Amino acid sequence: MVTIKSKKEIELMRDVCKLVANTYDYVGSIIKAGMSTYELDQLVEKYMRDHGGIPAEKGYPSGIKGVPDFPGSICSSINDVVIHGIPSKNEIIKDGDIVSIDTVILKNGFNGDAARTFLIGECSEEKKKLVEVTKQAFFEGLKYAKPGYRVGDISHAVAEYVWANGFDVIREFQGHGIGREMHEDPGVPNYGKAGHGCKLEPGMTICIEPMVVAGKPDILELDDGWTIVTEDGRMSAHYENTILITENEPEILTI
Repeated sequence: MVTIKSKKEIELMRDVCKLVANTYDYVGSIIKAGMSTYELDQLVEKYMRDHGGIPAEKGYPSGIKGVPDFPGSICSSINDVVIHGIPSKNEIIKDGDIVSIDTVILKNGFNGDAARTFLIGECSEEKKKLVEVTKQAFFEGLKYAKPGYRVGDISHAVAEYVWANGFDVIREFQGHGIGREMHEDPGVPNYGKAGHGCKLEPGMTICIEPMVVAGKPDILELDDGWTIVTEDGRMSAHYENTILITENEPEILTI
């Protein structure tokens, strides 16, 4: 069921999403070659908690027997890892890597969600283009995040832009509604038919999150039950923001 947020709830969403935005500014200031993804995770968790937030991804249930709850405060996905990379002391960030960080913060009963892909040191032109196209795909979809449009209009715009630039989108995972729960209705795929899907209304809060790959869109799940990688080993990038549907232009809450 799609939830329409009240004015009070929207203010609480703005507050937690501001912390998400500030957290990514912090990540950008500390992420570097030579640090482990575990070290990054620990620093980010401390930053969240010091500013009144709770890392909502930490302990998130897998829902699969034998697969433990997610152990990190962030998902740290390097190069061919699409999403849900688990922070590790043994995983060292290197010059030339692209590192996608996805995190959700809970504060005052509401969730804020965003993702960014960081270029580490000297990266190839292909990696730079992939990261830029992924980011811009979000903004192409955002153009249709208005009353009178449907989720399919967002999805269609994201995919068409990505395909026009020679990349592809992941089909199995998508954006989503957000609020008191991390994942709410409606689902927001990164491809679809214009004019189809849930109608957008003021007061809806949703996450648009292009997950873009340089090669084929086929994916694999690693044995840990969480980490998703590209089957062909090509690069992947991720960009996401929580947005508010208003009477007019959409409001990006996590910038």
